[in-house]
Amino acid sequence: MDRSISRLFAASLALAAGLACAQGYPAKTVRIVVPAQPGGGLDLVGRTIADRLGRALGQSFIVENVSGGGGSIATRSVAHAAPDGYTLMVGYVGTHGTNPAVRKVPYDAVKDFTAIAMVGTTPNVLVVHPSVPATDLKGLVAFARQAKDRINYASGGIGTLNHLAMEQFRTAAGFEMVTAHYRGIGPAINDLRSGQVQMMMPGLAAARPHIAAGRMRAIAVTGLKRHPLLPEVATFEESGYPGFDGAQWYGIVGPAGLPAEVTQRLNAEINRALGSPALRARLSGEAIDPQPMVPGEFAAFIRSEIARWAALAKERGLVLD
Repeated sequence: MDRSISRLFAASLALAAGLACAQGYPAKTVRIVVPAQPGGGLDLVGRTIADRLGRALGQSFIVENVSGGGGSIATRSVAHAAPDGYTLMVGYVGTHGTNPAVRKVPYDAVKDFTAIAMVGTTPNVLVVHPSVPATDLKGLVAFARQAKDRINYASGGIGTLNHLAMEQFRTAAGFEMVTAHYRGIGPAINDLRSGQVQMMMPGLAAARPHIAAGRMRAIAVTGLKRHPLLPEVATFEESGYPGFDGAQWYGIVGPAGLPAEVTQRLNAEINRALGSPALRARLSGEAIDPQPMVPGEFAAFIRSEIARWAALAKERGLVLD
C-alpha cells in the first residue's frame, strides 16, 4: 500500500475511533474533583456544572471534595488520572493561577492538564468580623497598625488568591498580621463568623450570604468598579489602593491528553448551559459572572494568569514558600 494512503487510512481510523469515543461518552459515572471542602464558590461551581452535564448527557456526574495544600493535593491527583474524560476538576485561580506562579507545586498547571471550559468569575471582597471597629479601608488600616500582630486573617490555603491578595494588601498598607491557613475557604469562613479570626478576602460568591446575614462586614471589593450586589462597598482603587483588580475564576479541566472529541463535547455542553438565561441569572445572583470560552481560549487564559501573578509577586516581593 502506498505510504501516503497508509497515513490517510491511519488518520481515518483515529478519527473514527475519536468520534466513537465522543458518541459513546460518557458510558459511566464521571467524577468532578473540587479542590476544597464543601462550601464556597468552588463547591457551588462544581455541583452546578455536575448537575447540568448530568442532565445534558444522561449520565451521573458526581462531585468529590478533596482539600489540602491550597488545592495541590487534588490537583496532583487529577494530573495523574487517566485521560479518558471520567476524572475532571474545577480548576480555578488558586490551582491554575496564583499557586503555580508563586510557589513550588507538584504539578505543571499547563502541561499536565487539558483546559476544557471556563465557567465564570467573581471579585474578592475584604471582610471583617463584626467586632472589628472599622467600616472602610482607612479605618481598618488604622486598627490593624494599632493592634500590630495581635490580629489575624484567614486564608483558604497557601498560595490561593485570597491568601495572595491579603499579603498584597498587608504589604501595601504596611502592617503585620498572623496568618491562619485552612483546608479551603469554607472552614475559614466558619472561623471568621465565630470570631476566631478577624478578617479575610474570599470570593464574593462565597462571602455574600454571610454578609447579607450580618455575620461579616464588607470593607472593600477588588475590580475596577463597584459590584452591583454590593453597591455601597467601595473598591480598593477608590480607597487609595490601586492594583487590586484580580478576581476569583472557575473552570473545568481534565488530565493532559484528553481526547479532543471529549473535550469539545464537554465544552459545548458547558457553554450551552452558560448561555441559558436561567443559569446565567442563578450564577449572577451568586455573584458569579459567566465567562464562556472555547478550550483554546481557556488554555491561553490560564497561561496569562500564571504570568500575571508571577509578575505581581516579583514586583511586590511576595514570597510564599
